[in-house]
Amino acid sequence: MNTHKREIQGVVVRKSGDKTASVLVTRQVLHPKYHKTVKRFKKYLVHDERNELNEGDTVIAVECRPLSKTKSFRLKTIVATGVK
Repeated sequence: MNTHKREIQGVVVRKSGDKTASVLVTRQVLHPKYHKTVKRFKKYLVHDERNELNEGDTVIAVECRPLSKTKSFRLKTIVATGVK
């Protein structure tokens, strides 16, 4: 059994309905041809049980069982609060 759960850190860009927030995760990747560092972005839906997230917050989310068709991350901690 896999006990390691994937963790992501990103910024809340949208409150998407009840108990859900959209989190933008940024990572830096080396371009295969030009060998320059480029940014890559991906959005994840995160389950926020207590509706405590606001836009601009930096959060850490942990992988969990699928909670809906597109939502399989749960809020772990709020790292920093802030305005977008």
